[in-house]
Amino acid sequence: MTTTKTKRTKTENQIETLPTNPFVFEILELASKQRSNAKKVEILKSYEHDSLKTVLIWNFDESIISLLPEGDVPYASAGEQTSYSGTLSEKIEDAVSKMGELKSNSLGSMDQGRSSIRKEYHMFYNFVKGGNDGLSSLRRETMFINILEGLHPKEAEVLVLTKDKKLQTKYKITHENVKEAYPDIQWGNRS
Repeated sequence: MTTTKTKRTKTENQIETLPTNPFVFEILELASKQRSNAKKVEILKSYEHDSLKTVLIWNFDESIISLLPEGDVPYASAGEQTSYSGTLSEKIEDAVSKMGELKSNSLGSMDQGRSSIRKEYHMFYNFVKGGNDGLSSLRRETMFINILEGLHPKEAEVLVLTKDKKLQTKYKITHENVKEAYPDIQWGNRS
């Protein structure tokens, strides 16, 4: 008796699953690579978390005004001030590029102790108008840089894009996708 092996293929209806408590960038990447808006919405609903919603609201709600300077995030630690003349944004891009070359979301041992947006999102109110207006600009920017330095590089990239309302330049997710996934979000009148 001969047996034939059938090759299993990924069907169109099967969606890749993420680990428990995924990074925000993992959710955005998975939703972004879906072909239909319905699948994008399904992913956003499946991985609903306040941290993801916070990022999406900050990015898409026009009434939210970021109190952080637009563009690259300047940074050089005391030890790097003479040896490295780039920005934190460039360091993040370099780390993300390195992960792309390795075809991995990990930098190996360099990832140890890295935080996530899921753990830090409760601090984001400090960076928008009406959140903590008593902070000086210097203190606010220092807090933002400290958070970025502790984040996984792809999480930091998400946060830098979000502060400038440019998340959709990297991820194929629209305001309409977010509205459909989270009808409970009240848009506008936040500042």
